[in-house]
Amino acid sequence: MVVSGVAEDDVAAPTTRALALELAERKAAAVARSDGDAVVVGCDSLLEFEGRRHGKPAGARQALDWLRSMRGHHGTLFTGHCVIDERTGHQVSDVAATVVHFGTTTDEELEAYVASGEALAVAGAFTLDGRSAPFIDGIEGDPSNVIGLSLPLFRVLLSQLGIPITALWDR
Repeated sequence: MVVSGVAEDDVAAPTTRALALELAERKAAAVARSDGDAVVVGCDSLLEFEGRRHGKPAGARQALDWLRSMRGHHGTLFTGHCVIDERTGHQVSDVAATVVHFGTTTDEELEAYVASGEALAVAGAFTLDGRSAPFIDGIEGDPSNVIGLSLPLFRVLLSQLGIPITALWDR
């Protein structure tokens, strides 16, 4: 894995979906090499809750405020995906969206979770594959999207580049 180093704060887009896609495309482009032979995948996730975008929280207070407001409600997690075939230079991209239903958590649970530090490293201050997983009542859509890479969408994007997903099994 290569971290792109792309700054996220200066990117603007009219919708959460468009912003997630723009960030994913910038990240993939920053890593791809014109003389390489890799398949580069760039992704970025944002949670839209009550019309507001949530990336990674700026600090513990913000994470706690977000989590308190989300309990018992739902939001949509958008993950932008961009796949570049370095051998051909071709690029495809799209966005996966998954509705996340948040459980009704206690203040004590949320405070302990935020104190773990995990909430500060993830979009929307939660993750489906970590300590906050018990706080998610359910989802509508692809669970791998909530984790950060929609595997079904990834397979589709690869096929648009003429690459069967099974070709990656040998790499």
